Amino acid sequence: MPIETTASVVAEVSDDPELLAVPYTSDLTPAHSVELHLPVPDLLAHYEAKGEAGEVVEVPVARGGGVGRVLLYGVGDGSPRALRRAGAALTRRVKGKDTLTVVTPGGDVAAFAEAALLAAYSYKIGKVGKPAVRTLAFAGADEAQVRRAQVVAQAVALARDLANTPSSVKNPAWLAERAAESGLPVKVWDEERLQAEGFGGILAVGRGSASPPRLIQLSYTPEQPADRHVVLVGKGITFDSGGLSLKPTDNMKTQKTDMAGGATVIAVLGALARLGAPVRVTGLVAAAENMPSGTAQRPSDVIKHYGGRTVEVLNTDAEGRLVLADALAYADTVLDPDAVVDVATLTGAITVALGRNVGAVYSTDDALAKQLVDAGQTADDRLWRMPLIEDYVPALKSPIADLSNVESGSRFGAGSITAALFLREFAGQRPWAHLDIAGVGRSTVDEGTLSKGATGFGVRVLLEWLTRT
Repeated sequence: MPIETTASVVAEVSDDPELLAVPYTSDLTPAHSVELHLPVPDLLAHYEAKGEAGEVVEVPVARGGGVGRVLLYGVGDGSPRALRRAGAALTRRVKGKDTLTVVTPGGDVAAFAEAALLAAYSYKIGKVGKPAVRTLAFAGADEAQVRRAQVVAQAVALARDLANTPSSVKNPAWLAERAAESGLPVKVWDEERLQAEGFGGILAVGRGSASPPRLIQLSYTPEQPADRHVVLVGKGITFDSGGLSLKPTDNMKTQKTDMAGGATVIAVLGALARLGAPVRVTGLVAAAENMPSGTAQRPSDVIKHYGGRTVEVLNTDAEGRLVLADALAYADTVLDPDAVVDVATLTGAITVALGRNVGAVYSTDDALAKQLVDAGQTADDRLWRMPLIEDYVPALKSPIADLSNVESGSRFGAGSITAALFLREFAGQRPWAHLDIAGVGRSTVDEGTLSKGATGFGVRVLLEWLTRT
């Protein structure tokens, strides 16, 4: 559920905190004077501490007639990545406690606090397990950095919540309702309006479901006039069975998170005002449920997308690119942005290429690609630029339509690249980037800042890019 842990800033450590965390460096020197029953270096040496990030040594101490605890935590080399590891380790160590007072390390306090908050996230329906620490009190920290960390962590938590919600609850209309809760101007296309305006891709994917599709638009305008307009486009498939090209059973078990890209767009738009983003941003979420039924689209169908381009559907399980194509074409034709970025759990192929710790970015613009990669490095949503290989364009040829949605046969392979090439056809000539987050959008472990289930990947990199570049 949403992160219930709150972050506060205190000027200094109180005289008698029940639970106190003090950092130490690789030379085993504590960053704050603390009285223990043995000298701190001797204690750390006894526990064979090395000062590595994420290392925590717990020491009981007398506190007001009772027993308190001091947590000595290592910060490694003090880099933002090390501080994130340290912050997450602290929060996981003190689950169920009321307040942890943290003597903050030097360096990037926002990264440290953000990780500590993200590690407190959990999602459970029914009997709730051991709760996270309720309050993290950061002693001597910069208040603006802690406030930013709280906003970013809450945005990531919202994206996780949306993606983790079961599809028995979540459908395209439900997703539109959650977008409306952002407080931003929201515009929603229902199935009648989608039909009237020619959004053939979204309609085709949603045809097999009892829950009709939606196109959702959110708009953020900064207080001061903006010289840039960015459109974010998110894939919002609220459940993906594969349609008539049915997925294997095991592959379906995680498909409630196939709208993680759309969740990212909603969460990012909702956080922009609180972070004072100087750029105008429009968010588009192309939402549908991909189900098999007597009304579902069939392999070999030809659909007409927004703007008139036709596509032969060779595989109904390659549906994300069909809904994104409509939204990208609409953004290019109507919204006239300076740049477009789409984010989607698009292809299993990218997991083979990059694994589960690094997302992919494809782009037609070198400057935009670099900005996103750099922002990802700073925000710890790491991205790797992948190539748009022109030799693979023939994979999209169709004998009866302008394009096919997947390659017929296996001459080229490279499923993530050909999917990106397909999307490029609808993005126009403006700077465009595609984030394939299929590998990083879901975690299989409770570790560090991650909890099992949706990760909220993309929220941090996009907020970093939109607010600081």
